[in-house]
Amino acid sequence: MPMLKSYKYLACLALSVAACLIAEAQPAATGTTHSPRYAKNFEITHFATHRIATIRNQHRSTATHQYALVPKDAPLPDLPADIPVIRTPVERVVAMETVYIGYLEALGKLDTIIGAATANYISNADVRAAIEDGSIQTVQSGAALNIERMLLLQPDLILTSISGDPAFDISAKLARSGLPVVLSAGYMEQHPLARSEWIKFIAAFFDADAQATDRFDTIAARYETLRHTVQQVQHPPTVFCGAPYSGAWHMAGGESYTAQAIRDAGGHYLWSDTASSGAIPLDTERVFLKAAHADIWINPSFYQSRNELYAADARFSKFHAAQSGYVFNNTKQRSASGANPIWEKGMVQPDDVLADLIKVFHPELMPDSEFIYYEQLK
Repeated sequence: MPMLKSYKYLACLALSVAACLIAEAQPAATGTTHSPRYAKNFEITHFATHRIATIRNQHRSTATHQYALVPKDAPLPDLPADIPVIRTPVERVVAMETVYIGYLEALGKLDTIIGAATANYISNADVRAAIEDGSIQTVQSGAALNIERMLLLQPDLILTSISGDPAFDISAKLARSGLPVVLSAGYMEQHPLARSEWIKFIAAFFDADAQATDRFDTIAARYETLRHTVQQVQHPPTVFCGAPYSGAWHMAGGESYTAQAIRDAGGHYLWSDTASSGAIPLDTERVFLKAAHADIWINPSFYQSRNELYAADARFSKFHAAQSGYVFNNTKQRSASGANPIWEKGMVQPDDVLADLIKVFHPELMPDSEFIYYEQLK
């Protein structure tokens, strides 16, 4: 009997210890997840001691990337070994794409940038001045990535995008070197406001969540107000976009960011019935068959005049939109080096881009507004 009592005691003790362990682990297992209103490729889960940012990789349908955001003054919580830890708030940032300049400007965090890639394509005047005086260092990406230079910068956050192309994917190389690299997938979003909402993801690394929410809510409210102004339009103009590049006309698919922006601005996109969120490679003949009589042509690559278009391919002059002068491009602020604020500020503030497009498609609805990004090609 004493032996049996001992077994019963040990069994009860084991159950009690297990219950305690479960109780202690419970807070870390039951965080509160905040899902964005428009964005589909990230979410942030809040725990008592940290946050977990999860990014979905559309290049691989089941793949996700996770990052643990832990306050700098807090002890490190018990986390899975494969989740990188970023101490927040970050203070030394390297931006590997120009879009991050736009998010950081909107958050008032340009002063945290210590390194930037693609410097020739940065349009923000303050960042360009900082690059010129050396307070922001230029870095290379892709095959030209210099790990030693990155290590010398001592960043506490490197922002880059999921590329889907191993030749240009620098994240693994940076991570193997112990550098704090974070991937984002904002460019994969199919709605302008979804891309804008990635400001919340960026803000999390600065502990600036409330500021980002307020900023985004203001942008979204204006965007929706503008969108509603064209909902009752009876005869939307027919629209096509782009121009050939490297032998193919990469037409935006019907489920793409561009197609959504055209719809929201009250245009009828001629490729809206294609079930693609990417670009559809076409030859000029096929585009002409469908768009020869379209009302408006937008975003014809880098061309800034119709003469440039016709010099590239005389067939472009046969489009009705070209003959009638309704060709518009988002190159109004484009610099000689190719820098264009629409890929910085315009990604964060799509309400301004939408206002431009409404003025293109329905100028009578925006009589007092001036183009910010677009211009009519002469």
